[in-house]
Amino acid sequence: MKKLMMLVALSAILASCGTGNKKNAETAVENEPVVAEAVVHEPDSVGYIVRVGDMAPDFEMELTDGQKVKLSSLRGKVVMLQFTASWCGVCRKEMPFIEKDIWQKHKDNQNFALYGIDRDEPLETVKAFAEKTGVTYPLALDPGADLFAKYADRKAGITRNVLVDKSGKIVMLTRLYNEEEFASLCKKIDEMLAE
Repeated sequence: MKKLMMLVALSAILASCGTGNKKNAETAVENEPVVAEAVVHEPDSVGYIVRVGDMAPDFEMELTDGQKVKLSSLRGKVVMLQFTASWCGVCRKEMPFIEKDIWQKHKDNQNFALYGIDRDEPLETVKAFAEKTGVTYPLALDPGADLFAKYADRKAGITRNVLVDKSGKIVMLTRLYNEEEFASLCKKIDEMLAE
């Protein structure tokens, strides 16, 4: 009898949970992307607090032209985020390769988006940095490194690339510039866009 009563109580609890979820689903705004909460981990050996397989933490960034873009609004696209800064020598080395091997190859593909996110520098510095490095892909401002801190320990270094799939999950994380790793990144983007 006790087992039967426990099963009835458990069924009631599960049913009420299901009803709550249904109600939330019914009241959700149509066409608005569903955004899962990001999981924050202890920093790994290179400072990332996100992992491959996690939902990419959502944020809104302001581009150098004043346009605002929310990461979750890019669902359905393969998205590459590059965390950078003008004072970073490795960034300056990597950015022309990102421009040539990724941006120029995929910029006209409506299923691809690439944003450089400049860590904690003013607008004029970021614009001058883009001109000096010759990049034409969009750059965003990250005052206080608050966007960066959603992905890596605030004190961790750059350059970093985060590749996000069409569903919003992280599929690749890179740190510094390594030719072999960069080739893997390019290959992964090609494969994802071919799907």
